[in-house]
Amino acid sequence: MSHGTSPPRTSFHILGIVGTGAMGRGIAQIAAQAGLTVYLHDLRAGAVDEARDFIAGMWQRGVHKQRLSEADAERYRASLKEAASLTDLAECDIVVEAIVEKLEAKQSLFTELEKILGDQAVLATNTSSLSVTAIASACRRPERVIGFHFFNPVPLMKIVEVIPGLRTSAHVADDVEALGRAMGHFTARTTDTPGFLVNHAGRAYGTEALRILGESVADPATIDRIMVDQGGFRMGPFALLDLTGLDVSHAVMESIYHQYYEEPRFRPSPITRQRLTAGLLGRKSGEGFYRYVDGKPQVDETPLPPASEPRPVWVAADEAEAHQALTSLVNNAGWPLESGAAPSSEALCLVAPLGEDASACALRLGVPAERCVAVDLLAGLDKRRSLMTTPATRDEYRDAAMTLLGHDGTPVSALHDSNGFVLQRVVACIVNVGSEIAQQGVAAPQTIDRAVELGLGYPHGPLAMGDHYGSRRILAILDNMLAATGDPRYRASPWLRRRATLGLPLTNA
Repeated sequence: MSHGTSPPRTSFHILGIVGTGAMGRGIAQIAAQAGLTVYLHDLRAGAVDEARDFIAGMWQRGVHKQRLSEADAERYRASLKEAASLTDLAECDIVVEAIVEKLEAKQSLFTELEKILGDQAVLATNTSSLSVTAIASACRRPERVIGFHFFNPVPLMKIVEVIPGLRTSAHVADDVEALGRAMGHFTARTTDTPGFLVNHAGRAYGTEALRILGESVADPATIDRIMVDQGGFRMGPFALLDLTGLDVSHAVMESIYHQYYEEPRFRPSPITRQRLTAGLLGRKSGEGFYRYVDGKPQVDETPLPPASEPRPVWVAADEAEAHQALTSLVNNAGWPLESGAAPSSEALCLVAPLGEDASACALRLGVPAERCVAVDLLAGLDKRRSLMTTPATRDEYRDAAMTLLGHDGTPVSALHDSNGFVLQRVVACIVNVGSEIAQQGVAAPQTIDRAVELGLGYPHGPLAMGDHYGSRRILAILDNMLAATGDPRYRASPWLRRRATLGLPLTNA
């Protein structure tokens, strides 16, 4: 329970908020808890009272759960005040706008506030997608305008992006960063680029999953299971798209893609445009990539085919570690393992490509395509196992591989042939986008990783993820995918290539 401990020091004492929706309320709550006096303004009659009641209710809940003392809750409540008009914000040291996401509306508000506030007061925008520099361009003193982007729900998402515009003064950026820390949040200093840091870094997860779906490699449920079970992500990409809603997600995908002048790494998918037109928005419409009953997705695990009798297995893998993993699997299952230089005429042939499809790998290694099955070893074989077949692989060999991989009860996902399976493709694209963010100097490497962990809930930040799986393996995946597809979305960032080649961590600045 809190007992009135002093909040961290900040140069700001009176904070104004324009817009008392979910974001404005959340910012007001943590600002009051940081010891600031908070003035709330909203054009809609009664909106401020609703916001104050809602926030007070959150504090009262904290009292009931013994996370907060009654005295602190009362002190916080007393610090929330109504600004009936913009002129009531005149004494504020900083005003944060949380209004509609339209450039003209934000510019108009800030030009009005400039007539009211003192010259030293800071104008902060909670925009998630608009250029801070563009917002500031309408102001008489653009040097005091800054991005201060929180994530919903603000009290729980312990991250805020601090985004100086091109003309924002250094001391304003430093002061606002200190304010974010005083509010109890990790402050990610980032440049004023499309998507800033977190939304920029998040472009690979959904877009590459959609590309995999668009190639008929696997269905949404299979892709989600792989990313959660093998990849350690909290939520699969399609479950996440359904949660966010395609009306929101598709617009962000298109916006960032066009703001980067059609950068191939951010290319959206026609799948989301079609589904958006059909009203398949996700949870909010009752159906998206999943159908929802009482808020729960309806999905079943695809059962394994009937168990096959053990047959000889021959293993070919480029990496010694991968070869050992597959031979250990075969031995643990009690299946006969061939050790010759070439497979016998009846052997199931297992390969472990990085960024290649099973067909190309079989051809390169001289393996009969009709008996070839590829296994993804990027994340090991502990939680879920993924295999893919060539178009020539006979059903009995696919079924045998399913039985072998699932012999100990570990779930198995079967994919159609793909350059890079599912996990390899998505992880490599996440690492590559994060590397390019570092290359562009959008934020420091450690900031990139921490911001993504907090803002997106990834098991690792993108650069740490590359180090976790091995940057040389990630580079090989990307290079092989680029060579096979010719698609520039898979071209490796110079940041990744240089560090992987030199054996340096991707977090090395």
